[in-house]
Amino acid sequence: MVDYFFSPLTMEFAHQIATWRYDPPFDLYDIYPEHLKGLLYPAYRYHQVLGRNGALVGFCCYGADARVPGGEYNEGEPLVLDVGVGLRPDLTGQGLGECFVQAILDYGENTFQPEQFRVTVADFNLRSRKTFQKLGFQEVFHFTRELVEMPFTQLERFVKGTGK
Repeated sequence: MVDYFFSPLTMEFAHQIATWRYDPPFDLYDIYPEHLKGLLYPAYRYHQVLGRNGALVGFCCYGADARVPGGEYNEGEPLVLDVGVGLRPDLTGQGLGECFVQAILDYGENTFQPEQFRVTVADFNLRSRKTFQKLGFQEVFHFTRELVEMPFTQLERFVKGTGK
């Protein structure tokens, strides 16, 4: 198992993330310098994920910024934690996703104490959907994001040990 270390996203690592470029169609996930202010906004709960050597491996966010417009989100669900993840482009497709996502879920569980996790994934991103399904997530809602006409799927999983 790989050790990952989490801390709130710093300007230094946000600038690194803004240089990452994914191959199409994953370029949907590219972050540009004009997005840096949002990444550093504390309410969006962005965290850097560092490897054992201190190198930036990826990032995650918890809460409202992990949501996609058009999804089914009830503001009265304080015990449901929305999670967003981003793995460094050169590390994608190498079988690291399951361990990486599990570490993000473990950190989210310990930090925010949710009863349930929810993720929203673009339908074309089969790797991501399969990773979440391997970790026990189930599809609960399908929708198309307006303006870009892109289909998404919401998946949910109860936190282990909540008895649900």
